[in-house]
Order: sequence, then C-alpha cells, then structure tokens
Amino acid sequence: MQKSFVSNAVRIAVLAAPIATLGFTTTARAQEETAKVERIEVTGSRIQRQDMETASPVTVIDAAAIRIEGFTSVDQLLQAQTSMAGAAVGSTTNNGADGVAQVDLRGMGSQRTLVLLNGRRMVNSGSGADSAVDLNAIPVAMIARVEILKDGASAVYGSDAIAGVVNIITKKDFDGIQLDLNGSSTDKGDGETGEVSALYGFSTKRGNYTLGAAFSQREGVIQSDRDWTEVGDSSFIPTGTLGGKVQNADGDWVARGAGYDFTKDSWYQTPSKRYSLFANAVQEFDNDLVFTADVLYTKRKSDQQLAPQPGDIMLGVCGEPGVDAVNCIGLTPAMVAGGVAADKTGRINYRRRTNDVGARVYQQDTDTLRLSAGLAGELNVHTGMNWDLSYTYGKNKADTSVANSINAVKMENSIYANQAAWFSGAPLTGAIINDIGYLEQADGGNAQHIAAAVLSGDLFDLEAGAVGFAIGAEYRRDSGFFNPDPVIVAGEGTAAQQDPTNGSYNVVSFYQEVSVPFSDKLTGEFALRFDDYSTFGKASTWKVGLSYKANDELMLRAVAATGFRAPNVSELYGGNTGSYDYLDDPWGNEQDPQILVNYTSDSNIKPEESESFTAGFVLSPAQIEGLSMTVDYWRFKVTNAITRLDAQAGLDNCFAGDVTACETFSITLAGDLSNFTNPLTNVGSQDTSGIDVNFAYRFDGLGLTWNINNDTTWLLEFKQDGIDYTNTIDGNYGGYAELRNNFSIQAGQGDWSVTYFNRYIGKTDYLADGSRIDAKLYHNVSANYFISDGFSVSAGVKNLADEKPSFVANGSDGGTVPEVFDTIGRQIFAGVSYKF
Repeated sequence: MQKSFVSNAVRIAVLAAPIATLGFTTTARAQEETAKVERIEVTGSRIQRQDMETASPVTVIDAAAIRIEGFTSVDQLLQAQTSMAGAAVGSTTNNGADGVAQVDLRGMGSQRTLVLLNGRRMVNSGSGADSAVDLNAIPVAMIARVEILKDGASAVYGSDAIAGVVNIITKKDFDGIQLDLNGSSTDKGDGETGEVSALYGFSTKRGNYTLGAAFSQREGVIQSDRDWTEVGDSSFIPTGTLGGKVQNADGDWVARGAGYDFTKDSWYQTPSKRYSLFANAVQEFDNDLVFTADVLYTKRKSDQQLAPQPGDIMLGVCGEPGVDAVNCIGLTPAMVAGGVAADKTGRINYRRRTNDVGARVYQQDTDTLRLSAGLAGELNVHTGMNWDLSYTYGKNKADTSVANSINAVKMENSIYANQAAWFSGAPLTGAIINDIGYLEQADGGNAQHIAAAVLSGDLFDLEAGAVGFAIGAEYRRDSGFFNPDPVIVAGEGTAAQQDPTNGSYNVVSFYQEVSVPFSDKLTGEFALRFDDYSTFGKASTWKVGLSYKANDELMLRAVAATGFRAPNVSELYGGNTGSYDYLDDPWGNEQDPQILVNYTSDSNIKPEESESFTAGFVLSPAQIEGLSMTVDYWRFKVTNAITRLDAQAGLDNCFAGDVTACETFSITLAGDLSNFTNPLTNVGSQDTSGIDVNFAYRFDGLGLTWNINNDTTWLLEFKQDGIDYTNTIDGNYGGYAELRNNFSIQAGQGDWSVTYFNRYIGKTDYLADGSRIDAKLYHNVSANYFISDGFSVSAGVKNLADEKPSFVANGSDGGTVPEVFDTIGRQIFAGVSYKF
C-alpha cells in the first residue's frame, strides 16, 4: 500500500467513475510495466478518519458499524452523526413528509446537502417535483459504506453541495451468497421493523457481477401509546362548534369547554414497506477498456395517519346584509341567547372534527429507478492518462392518496341543507358522510439525465512529485411534476389549496482540478468549475485546499471554497401551496396554533451563493500506537438564500403597525389572515460555524482488543435570516444544540465483540421564550458473535434507559420534536448473517 497526496487529488477528479469516492487512502494498480495509477480504496472500522491525508474532513461509516448499531434506514444512521442539526424529515415525521427521509448536514437544509450513489448524483425523489433525495430509495442491505464530506464541494460536484456531500457506496466485488435477517421491536410491543436481504456475486476472468434484493417493513407507533405524550387540545371537536359555542345537554349554547386529543390518531413512527433490487458490474476487456454499471430499483409503500379532517367553514347568517337568502343558516333563540352571532361580514364560523368520516390516512406508492453505466480506458500520452465516459439516468414516480378527505364546498352546502343534523352534535348520517367525504388522489415524479466525461493524469513532474490534473464536462437535465387532486386544485377541500407543478431545466458544466506537491510536506489542491443553466444563466465556483505534513505524526489542513445552489423545479414552478404552520397570532383571532399560510414560488428566482472555510489538524502520536485525533474548525456563509420570510416576525411586525410587513404578507392591520402569504425570495442568509473533534484509539489490553471512538461537534453559531438559532430548539426549525457528542467503546476477542454507545444532545433554549430544554443522553449496547467464518449473529438495545423526549411548547408532534429526540423509546434489535 502506497499513499500520496497527488494520487488523492487525481482520484478526486475522476468523480464520474462509479468507483470514485472522495479522495482517501489509495492502493496502486498496475496499468503497464512503467506506469502506475492509484485507485481509491476505503477501509473502515466504525468511524474511520481517512481524511487524515486530505485537506477536506471526511467521516466514513462502514457496513459493520451500521449493523452493530442496529440502523434500519440510511436517514437514521446519518441523523445520528454529530454533524447533523435542524429537523430532517424521516420515519418519525408524520405530517407533511409523504414518507420521505432526508439528510440535514449542519442543519443548513436537506436541499443544501448533495447525495451521491457510487460517486454520481442520485435523482431527487419523493411524491413529485422534490427538492432532495429520498434516502428510503437506498436500502441499508446494499451499502458497503457511507462517506460524509463535511466541506463545501460545489467546485467539484456543482449545485447543492453547499453544506457537504453524502456519498453512498454500494457493495461490489462480491463472491458467493449472503443472506441477512434483521429485526427490532420496542419493549412495549410495537414499532416492529424487519429486513431480509440476499446478496449474490460471482467473478469472471476479468470481471465481477454482484446482485442483491431486500425487503423491509416498519410498523407504526401511535403517539398516545407513550405516557409522556402531551394530550392534544384542538378546537376542532367531533360534535362541532358554532362561533366557538357548543350545545349542552339542556339545549343551551355555551363556550366550548374541551378540546380534541389528536394524539390518539397520529403516529410517532410511520409504517412502511420497501422492496429493492440492485446490481453492480465491473468488466475489463482485452483492449484495457473497463465497463462499470450499477442499477437500483426501489418500491416504497408508506402510510401516515392524522386525526379526522378538521372542517373550518364560514357560514352566512340568514337576514344579514349581502348574505344569500337561500344558502344561509338561521340562528335559533337558544343560539342568540348563548351569544352566537354573525361577524361584521354577516358570517359565523363553524368548526367540526369529522370523526364520522374517519381518520385521514395518507398513502404513498413510489417507484425509484436509477441506472448508471460507464466506460473507462487509457491514453498512451505522457505517463498515461485515464478517460471515463458515463451516463446516469434516474426516475421517480409516485401515486399518493389521502383517505377520508372532506370536500369543503359539499360540507357547506350540506350544513345549509341539514342544519339540525349538523348543529345537534349527534353523529352524522351515512348519506351525509358519503356526500362530503372523498378519496384525495395525486401523482408526481422526477427524472434526471446525466452525461459526463473526464480526463485525468499527470501533467509534469516537480521535485516533490507529479502534478496531477483532471478536466471534465457534464450535461444534466432535471425535471419534475406534481398533480394534486382536482378538488384541492380548485380550493374546494378542507385541506389547503395547492397548484400543480411541472417544469424542467438543463445545465452544461466544465470543471478542472489540479494537485500540486509544492514540497515533500506541502500539497495544494485547486478546483474550478463553470456551470451554465437554462434558467438563470452562468455560475462559477472555486476551491483551494492545502495540506502540510509536518512529520509522520502531525498534518495541518485547510480548505476555502465558494459554492452555489440552483433553484429546483418546485421553487421555480410550484405555484401556490397552502401550509398550516405553527404560529402565534398576536391579534388572537385564530383559535389554533396551526395557521394557514399560502406559499408561493417564483420562476425568476436566482441561485444561492456560499463561502466555506475549514481548517484543522490530524494528530497520530508515535508514542501512543493506535491513537489518532482530528480537530477541524468550519464556517459556512450562504447569501441570496432561497427562502421564505419569517412568518412569525411578519405577524409581530404587522401587529406593531409596520405597514410594509402587512403588505409583504398580505395581512390587514386588523389581523385578517385569510390571505396570509409567505413568498419565496432570494433575501435569505445563513452563517454557521463550529468545531468538530474526533478521538479514536485502538489498543490491546486485558486479553481483549479495544476500540474507543468519540465524535464531538461544538456549534459556535447558527444564524439564519437575521435570527440567531444557536443553542435553541423550535418545532418549526428543529434543534441547534451547542454541543452534540457520540461516544463508543468496543471490546472483543476473536469471534465476539461487545459495544457500548452513547449519544448526547446538549441542553438548548426554547426559541420563543428562552426557557431551558434539558440535555439528553441516550445509551445503546450491542454484541456480535461469529459462530463460523460465514455465520454471525448480533443483538442489542437502543435507548437502554428508555429516555423520554423533552417537552417543546410548539413541538411538531406530541409536545416535542420527533426529528430531534427519540420518541419511540427502548428498542431491542437482533440480526443474523450467513454467507456461503
């Protein structure tokens, strides 16, 4: 094994190759008698810092670490890393995620983290016109390792790599058959998960073919089944309210005294099924050509469930000025005596939780296909140059539905025609239920085409070594669409109105990279990229990295880079979309914290721009064999961010008399929120910085082999759109704890090992009022035993102490933030693997 900074830079350049990763340890491969080109190979234990020999910080998580920690999905293993923050959607997101799972590196937003599969882009996926990759499309069974580049990389990869890159490497070069069975359940007997997978591979004289299949299933966990869950208190109740009043047993109309507990109908863990097929192929030909290909197909069927649809109807009162004399309600003497009265528009608000129709059941049936193929060879130029041509195709198609939706127009007409039935508080008749209820159906999808070419090799020799280079070109076309149900498009549903989305764009890119060994100790890495988009035009980005190897024990490194993120299809062509956000109405006109906000897109939106800087050192003291330490300072600044304005600030400023704020959000000075609008603009910004520290120590003692690993992220600052989120938590934005720490210690001997993990989320302050939210420390234990060379078993417990999540006043579900805290509780997992 030989290692060199030059070869690392050269291999970084070959990004289009399916075996390309992010520039780590290399191993020589003979091309001819007089020349050698090094091919990247990543070795890993739990979190191995192969970035010790590059300028950029990288974390590597291998398949063994994934298994020993009991992760059943890619988003789980990524969100457990200390470098994650915010509130990335996943299996615990019940409302609005459509079953997708995403990664949120540094808490900068899933759309600012680029996801690659075998070094090439993965198509955005989900329910249609999506802004990020659905990690559910990638089964854990096919993963050899996951590499997290924690550095801005737009100069290398183009758009979306502002916060960094997640590169998922699939299993390849496999011989034999391997069967795996993994499962888990909570100690309360719910939330079961299971995955069965098979891997088959064989080698030819000059090639290898690996095929796999996996099936996984996850059962749900109802919120009210956890005793710490805050009881829901919605103003929408099954008997209905008229002007906030209800009819009591005596027939009198009185103020509503109780709310509805929606936690009995909602999931903490959403159910899903996933079917996956995948394959990798490598074939060398006699003329030194190498063909590579990988294929992935995943079908996902997922469910979410919410309380029955709330109907919020404004009814005209008979006899009031301007009110239809036929389509109106008459107020009885009892109503008038109870204070039920029309507002100044002659209307009165009627609310009802439509339990008679049934809970809202959201279902998704998604298909994601990804095919990538490449042909690589050599040119007999200078010391030899490598070329690579590749084509990548991705397609995602989704059919979604919502059972027991309510047609608001039919509900209003039904109330006018059946006032006694609606206002009595008694259950609705079957005829009324069938009239107002319907199955909401929608479809959507995404498609991606990428053609790429790259040439790499050595330019010339310096005293310290060869100057490596790579130059490449790429064409990419992205498209997406989403067709909501016609009732929703027409604005006739009780759910928020939404317009269809349909659009596409293409981009032509050129890039070059150079690696220069200035001396035996100092190496420079330089990258420059040019992109030309059909939507907004041109963008240029650059990257400069320096690594200085002071001696065999200490290396210093630093990287400065610029980046950008192009607006995606939904941001360009999304139209109006309604969203019920958790907000505080300062006028007190709204009865619920979830307020309807109209989201608008803009076809003229411009790209985001960013600057990033990382600097640190790698220490491996000779006096302590097996010990290594990395420390990295990082900072990311995003300007012209594509974002929505702070809706709560808009409400507060308008309430304080700021006319501009009222106009921007389409709010009246009196607090009329019927047209409350939050536009998409380029006025956003982000500025975040922190320090990452990793400590790893491997040694032998007491007759055992020990592995100790500790990862710490210390968040120094996170500001977005002028608001400081540092060390805060909020139901809308998630958590930005100042301190996050992961610790593990493993002891083993021969065929067995035992591992203890803990995950620490530091104390935070509630964003709204600064109240303290307690820190959380989760404990996990696991064991692995090799019964024979090809047969192993593993078992463990996650959240051993059954730690309860912290209460967050405006939490997105159950009085907490499930994307930050563990809402499932203690889980027991086990697995069996057999290779023959």
